[in-house]
Amino acid sequence: MHVTSEQRLDDGVLERDFTLGEIPGTLWTPLSASASAPVPLILLGHPPLGLRRMYPRLVARARRAAADGFASATIELPGSGDRPRWPALDQARADLRRAMEAGEPVSDGITDALVLPLVDRAVPEWQAALDALLSLPEIGGPVGYSGGVISIGVRLAVVEPRIVAAGLFAGSLVPRAMFEEARRVTIPLHVLLQWDDEGNDRQAALDLFEAFGSEEKTLHANMGGHSGVPQFAGEDAARFFARHLK
Repeated sequence: MHVTSEQRLDDGVLERDFTLGEIPGTLWTPLSASASAPVPLILLGHPPLGLRRMYPRLVARARRAAADGFASATIELPGSGDRPRWPALDQARADLRRAMEAGEPVSDGITDALVLPLVDRAVPEWQAALDALLSLPEIGGPVGYSGGVISIGVRLAVVEPRIVAAGLFAGSLVPRAMFEEARRVTIPLHVLLQWDDEGNDRQAALDLFEAFGSEEKTLHANMGGHSGVPQFAGEDAARFFARHLK
């Protein structure tokens, strides 16, 4: 893990850009963390739109995490942002756009091609990043995962024992194969669903929530589209992590 730049934000947060091999990422820590006990960590998931485009939303979430005493970090997803293009993923995205513009249902083939290879490649990268982040003296765990792509969160919840709680965003397509993995998830879950999300299959999101094997799972559904998440929904998610990471 190589730190490429750092800056102090105006609310007592240290922001560090880093690379892990070819993978860019960003780490946010409370400035007080270096002078006190190691802090828990939240991994910030996001859609494959590129870290530069997602930065305003990510840093807002990171600031809230730091205010609650947590470090947070994110990495660029494969085929996104400044990482090398991934022709197969680009083709799947083009197929998805054509289907949606034509008003056609999104086929299982398109969903699988779009999501499953991304999950297979991204999850080991997240685990490598977690190895590097937990080696830092100011970060000690436990670890939570927050955000999307929801299938990445599901896979991480199944295979990564260091993640003890997850807040998942139900705003992306879910392959049928992920439902079986969801039954193996046992950690506490807080799932956010925008009821009128134009790009999300609401029934599939509800079916996925039902499939989760967790004894503690909460569905937080709000009226509105994909970008209309109310501020109080973030407050509820913050309380969820405070409950499970402290």
